[in-house]
Amino acid sequence: MHARVSNGVSPNKYYDTDIKYTFELCQWILKPLGIYPFVYSNVSKLERGVSVLLLITCCSIIQFVIVPFGHYVLFYEKDINARIKFLGPLTFCSTALVKYLYLCLKAPAFKRCIEHVERDWKKLQDQVYRDVMINYISMGRNLITVCAMFFYTGGLSYHTVMPLLSKVKTENVTIRPLTYPGYEAFFDVQRSPTYEIVYFMHCIYVMVAGNITMVAYSLATIFTSHACGQMKIQILRLENLTDERVTEKRGEDRLTIIVKDHVEILRFTKLVESAFREICLIEVIVSTLLICLVEYYCLMEWETSDSVAILTYAMLLISFIFNILMFCYLGELLLEQGNRVATASYETLWYNLPAKKARDMVLLLAISKTPPKLTAGKIFDLSLYTFGIVLKSSMVYLNVLQTMIEL
Repeated sequence: MHARVSNGVSPNKYYDTDIKYTFELCQWILKPLGIYPFVYSNVSKLERGVSVLLLITCCSIIQFVIVPFGHYVLFYEKDINARIKFLGPLTFCSTALVKYLYLCLKAPAFKRCIEHVERDWKKLQDQVYRDVMINYISMGRNLITVCAMFFYTGGLSYHTVMPLLSKVKTENVTIRPLTYPGYEAFFDVQRSPTYEIVYFMHCIYVMVAGNITMVAYSLATIFTSHACGQMKIQILRLENLTDERVTEKRGEDRLTIIVKDHVEILRFTKLVESAFREICLIEVIVSTLLICLVEYYCLMEWETSDSVAILTYAMLLISFIFNILMFCYLGELLLEQGNRVATASYETLWYNLPAKKARDMVLLLAISKTPPKLTAGKIFDLSLYTFGIVLKSSMVYLNVLQTMIEL
């Protein structure tokens, strides 16, 4: 599946194992969506054919929810409170489709990032540096696992628990609600097995929508973890720059290796930032809106003392908050590690180097001055400060929404 170096021998004898460990979770999420063949080169014709079928299937499942639900909210629902209650799910559905199309269009950019990661693993020879990379990739895998647990738990509880526990009896007839109404205009959704089929499709939909969000997050996490691991190696090299007992296995001058690899790191982080800037902007904007709306839903259900709905919305709120927190944390992690490289270059015992090499340190200091970062549409940097702004903005919009409803 992965190409070898030109001479047929990989300097890293653990290359295949390391690459599998790095992208294993990403592949689990990519394959069900049919995006996998677009971001990997060595894919069979059968896999490409299956991916096309999966793309059509996933788009059809999303449309199965958006079309009747959007039609119902826009043209049939007249109550303002009900429209606001459906605004959050409709926003989530529409955003899922936009992000899915975006991921397909940006597949070549993701492919270039993956190829860069593979090249870095191929030339990794020192076991100490390999251990550093493994530690950072393990951290990335743990972040992906925790985020998936929060996101899928919140989404599945909203799509499964609430409809089952929200049955209403009117005139001796039990009405079974759905997460996304609007099918009544096309067929009798209350009849069996029609209701069960639609309910099952909604459960499949939330898995598809969850995978779409998790694809962007998992790839961003692995790329960021890889960049941070590479920068940690740079820090170790800088700390040992004046230690004559330490030698590089490449047979090159150590300062030359440090500068060349740092340029490669900056090139890689620019690729990552370019690939994710639009989807990060979407995540920030949509998360701010959804957090505001879910907070409002919690207040509405609190007034009616519906404990099941309160608990479900609370889980959903936590999942949305945790989702945007993780994106901002990745940006903070990348920025912090870049600053550490700059600090390490400043603190290097350059005065113990020969005069010519000491002057060459100026180049490294110059390129370390601006640390790599993730941005949301090049408008603002992703960091924990941005996460605070998102939470504050959601509370401001919540106050505005409550004021508008009261008027």
